[in-house]
Amino acid sequence: MVGPSRPQIVLFGSSIVQMSFGHGGWGAILSEVYARKADIILRGYYGWNSTRALEVVDQVFPKDAAVQPSLVVVYFGGNDSMGPHPSGLGPHVPLPEYVDNMKKIALHLQSLSDSTRIIFLSCPPVDEAKVRQNQSPYLSEVIRTNELCKTYSDACVELCKELGLQVVDLFSTLQKADDWETVCFTDGIHLSAQGSKVVAAEILRVVKEAEWRPSLHWKSMATEFSEDSPYDLVAADGKTTLNSSEWTYFWEEQWE
Repeated sequence: MVGPSRPQIVLFGSSIVQMSFGHGGWGAILSEVYARKADIILRGYYGWNSTRALEVVDQVFPKDAAVQPSLVVVYFGGNDSMGPHPSGLGPHVPLPEYVDNMKKIALHLQSLSDSTRIIFLSCPPVDEAKVRQNQSPYLSEVIRTNELCKTYSDACVELCKELGLQVVDLFSTLQKADDWETVCFTDGIHLSAQGSKVVAAEILRVVKEAEWRPSLHWKSMATEFSEDSPYDLVAADGKTTLNSSEWTYFWEEQWE
């Protein structure tokens, strides 16, 4: 454990979470935005569904941990929504079971502490043509349709309303972009850098608008070691120094 202690923001989910620190991913964006303010912790598991997540949620988030996360961003649903395989194997989870799994995950996270906040990400759309084009010779046919994705997304959004949780409706949000199939995805399923920007922007919007106390919006959080120092860069007048603690000019995009 390194210090000083910072608030923890945990990203918990399947491949869209595991891959969120690569290729301009939304996890990397959040890490940049919250630099010196909070630690972004990745718990992403490629290929997982909500059933598998529920099996380990108490290990990933033990109730007796000395420090509990300030925010958990949860994404499961894309793999759950895949068409069922005739063998009964594979990641498909029937819709009622998916909803029940997600509810149990939410209730576990809510039990961690009174100050642990939760955001669910709903099932995003897919580029169906690209998914069919990218069928792997090593896998049985992957059945992913937007009809299924929407059903699981809507169920997730409805559950969040029931539980009073914050949610980002990825199915609707990503489709607002022009040419979203090619712009927002790399292989028809996983997010491109542009798709990740959409996701990051929505998460930051939700955090900003949420009436959480204390606020977890990055502009409201303390910056670590931000005191003025004679060792800061010297200003143009040659007599004073400039504190660079809050500088963001080097960001590719200026985030709200």
